[in-house]
Amino acid sequence: MAERLEYQVPPTRTEATAQEALDELIENLHQHGFLRLANDAVKANGDIGKILVAGLNRPATQNVVQNLSLLLMAIGTIPPERFNHILLALREAAMALKPASDKAEQSEAAPGVRGVLKLLNDEALWQSLRPFFAAVETFSEQMRQDEQPPVTRYSGKSTHE
Repeated sequence: MAERLEYQVPPTRTEATAQEALDELIENLHQHGFLRLANDAVKANGDIGKILVAGLNRPATQNVVQNLSLLLMAIGTIPPERFNHILLALREAAMALKPASDKAEQSEAAPGVRGVLKLLNDEALWQSLRPFFAAVETFSEQMRQDEQPPVTRYSGKSTHE
């Protein structure tokens, strides 16, 4: 009698092979024009490099890069919780501008002397303006200080100018 063969049927593939996925990717890149863009960029590599170097070698461009770097370093010193709080407050303030402006346009009469006196005695108004005054005072103090090179301000190291 013949012996029984142990044959396992291989499972059918449910996913594409790496080669099929690569072929599909290349076809999609070709259909959407990315291959042509990449090919043109490779061909014009020398020209692109010259244009970039010429653009980056201008004083204005260097100032932009330095200013963005300083802005990012300054923002980096603010804790995320406080920065989020500031951004949300600025957003709410910006959203309140238009309704307040519309309301002011609808009112035809100026507040007059009595209205100004009421504003001067409004404790809630003065309490809400206190953070603004503190910010303006701090800004004014910082503006009165002598200018320092960014390296000195952020690292404490003096420059040899």
